[in-house]
Amino acid sequence: MTEAHNDPQHHEGDQAEEMVEEGAPVQETESTDPIDRELEIFQDLQRLQADFVNYKARVDRDRGVERQLAVADTVRAFLPALDDLTRAEQHGDLQEGTPMAAIAQKLRTAGEKLGLVAFGEKGEKFDPEHHDALVQTPNPEVSEPVVADVVEKGYRIGERMLRPAKVAVFVPSE
Repeated sequence: MTEAHNDPQHHEGDQAEEMVEEGAPVQETESTDPIDRELEIFQDLQRLQADFVNYKARVDRDRGVERQLAVADTVRAFLPALDDLTRAEQHGDLQEGTPMAAIAQKLRTAGEKLGLVAFGEKGEKFDPEHHDALVQTPNPEVSEPVVADVVEKGYRIGERMLRPAKVAVFVPSE
């Protein structure tokens, strides 16, 4: 026991506290028992800590989602310019080594750094979730819908689609 045991002014209530300090069983008393109160405070602190950890994780996750949305919206605004540059390149208006060709390359590189991926190629299987069919042409040589031509490429960042590819489609003849 402690020195309090030998103290002549030692009271019976102090003895109960001593027993708790030494690991003896505690008798349940009213809710005003200091041990019960400390346990409640400790459990409240644990709950607060868990709430804070969950809050922090949620804020971090939401911040990431908001950033992705902002990047997607910004890149989406540049898609018409990328389309024009692609058309100019296809028609031979964008000669290698010219300032406009350098600008086009810089824009494409910037898009790649942000995770921009173009999709929609002639000859691939038509997928209505990724392609917007502008024209359907029957073709006896195909057994399933196939992209015949790409009017505008589709774009996505990660799993987020910015725009479906606008395509002409060959469909099986009946």
